[in-house]
Amino acid sequence: MAYRRGNGSSTAARVIAVVADIMAFIIGLWILMYLLDANRGNDLVEFVRQTARWLAGWSYDLFTFDKTWANVVAGYGLAAVVYLFIGHAVAGRIRR
Repeated sequence: MAYRRGNGSSTAARVIAVVADIMAFIIGLWILMYLLDANRGNDLVEFVRQTARWLAGWSYDLFTFDKTWANVVAGYGLAAVVYLFIGHAVAGRIRR
């Protein structure tokens, strides 16, 4: 008979995956707002920018391209991919 974990581990895995998705969504939203030249005077745009900057603080100036948009896409995009990868890997590990 196989040992089966309770619903708690499944719920925890779901929460971790959702948190990783939200973090990546915020970063992706900022990349999109940046590329579309969103009004930084708007409170929502500023909130998304500051939150994305905090989430991607470790990767923000990791790359140096000649074009600023490439720095934003690479620096923030890397953070979003890492959060998705690690979040879903941890969630998958918990589900086992």
